[in-house]
Amino acid sequence: MASKTNPIAFLQQVRSETAKVTWPSRRETMISTIMVFVMVFLAAVFFFAADQLLGWLIGLILSASA
Repeated sequence: MASKTNPIAFLQQVRSETAKVTWPSRRETMISTIMVFVMVFLAAVFFFAADQLLGWLIGLILSASA
């Protein structure tokens, strides 16, 4: 069974752990955000193209069997 930490000690531990975190700069955050938007756009284009191609192929197969 784990021992319980009192709330004050817990908050002190949280504060000391938060002080160890290396926070990104504003520039790093902006670059990461732009990269995410670019990757989302590329993924959307890829899946749109794949959907169109598969839809066309299935339509071709279904019309050939009729």
